Amino acid sequence: MAITVHLYYTGENGNARRFAEEMEESGTADAIRAEAGNLRYEYFFPMKDPETVLLIDSWTDQAAIDAHHASPMMQTIARLRERYDLHMKVERCQSLDAPADGAFIRK
Repeated sequence: MAITVHLYYTGENGNARRFAEEMEESGTADAIRAEAGNLRYEYFFPMKDPETVLLIDSWTDQAAIDAHHASPMMQTIARLRERYDLHMKVERCQSLDAPADGAFIRK
């Protein structure tokens, strides 16, 4: 059962978007995507909130998340969050093997 974390990074004056751009341009995001157990690591921009960036971060299991949190990558991310003075809100989800509302999903 995969674990997905939604991280909302909020700043001022475009700092959240600059943070996401630096994560991508520096190769940090790609390095995280290459970590064992990472299934998805993507940034999105809410249409009605230009000061927030949503990161969808998905892992195979808690052990993969724990390994990521123990990696030097977290120090890099923490430094960037501080540089851009970002605040965070986190939502944690677990995927189901079969979607409960599959009848409503158009493929």
